[in-house]
Amino acid sequence: MRRSEGAIRTTHAGRLPPVAPTGEADITGQVAAVIKKQVQIGINCVGDGEFWNGRYFQYYTDQFEGVAERPLKPGERGSTREETRERDEFPKLYGDMDRVGTMFCVPGEAPRVPFRTKAIAAGPIKGRATEAIRREVKVFKDALEAAGGADEAFICVFAPGWLDHHIGNEFYKTDEEFVFALAEALREEYRAVVEAGFILQIDDPGLVDSWDMIKPEPTISEYRRYIKTRVDALNHALSGIPADRVRHHFCWGSWHGAHTHDLPLSSVLDIALEVKAQATSFEAGNVRHQHEWTAWKDVKLPDGKILVPGVVSHATNLVEHPELIAQRIRNFADTVGRENVIAGTDCGLGSRLHEDLVWAKLSALAEGARLASKALWGR
Repeated sequence: MRRSEGAIRTTHAGRLPPVAPTGEADITGQVAAVIKKQVQIGINCVGDGEFWNGRYFQYYTDQFEGVAERPLKPGERGSTREETRERDEFPKLYGDMDRVGTMFCVPGEAPRVPFRTKAIAAGPIKGRATEAIRREVKVFKDALEAAGGADEAFICVFAPGWLDHHIGNEFYKTDEEFVFALAEALREEYRAVVEAGFILQIDDPGLVDSWDMIKPEPTISEYRRYIKTRVDALNHALSGIPADRVRHHFCWGSWHGAHTHDLPLSSVLDIALEVKAQATSFEAGNVRHQHEWTAWKDVKLPDGKILVPGVVSHATNLVEHPELIAQRIRNFADTVGRENVIAGTDCGLGSRLHEDLVWAKLSALAEGARLASKALWGR
């Protein structure tokens, strides 16, 4: 990965809204348009917009042997995110959101379709093929060529510890066996991205937002053991892949709720840094986590590590002022070194905000990075 040498580099967490209207361009054209938009704005490391996976379990039911769908049992939820302690604290808020069918309260948001089936491990999980990831890689390569290229590019793939929120275990004897089986099945997808020359982004919200999905509430020690298993499984899947081709993204969930039960970053920061990835991407721009930049003062950044803090948020319609963005960047640069910071977003912005606001926030991100660069390098 390229470091911030002479100026703060910019990127984002993955999901973006389409630029070309649906139906008016093929998928390669859609991705090419999104690439051009990112480059024009000033994003250095671009993504393909994540137009691919839809509902997670449907994608991996096709990709994995041993995963099947079955109807929900009476009273059963289709996803762990539907059973949280925060939902218990704010039943009216989430009841109203469920009735409207929204998670993000975005104008034009398609109503969320309730789960009627559940994906489960019904037998030994194996990667069936990498057909889908190969198609995504090919489309991204073709789109980059059509768009005239970019500085650097990345593709997102799920972490095993996030996928287990959407695939239930009804086969393996232990949680560890199940998570490592998911990791083994994901290995070829990871390799396909890196071998194609792209940066691999591991999407791993479960690292911290699983905390609120476990009932009864675990102790911090219990939770740390839980996520340590998942980080070990992820590192197993990354075995043999150079760390400088990988960035690890985690967040506290993208839905527009209260987030009063979010786990403090300091509780798991040391375990997060064990992931075999050169870069760590995380939420730092919204009002629930902006203060946590100070946690990095108490951590020795591992040699070669790059931080990708979110300096604009998916959680508010307010477009951050470039001066505020520059201030956030400088907080991190002054703490861990300017060359070790790339400016990013808290989470994927597409579908979490109106498309007009997504591009306005990315433009503000690029301008804030320019202001921070001028202050940090004096030019």
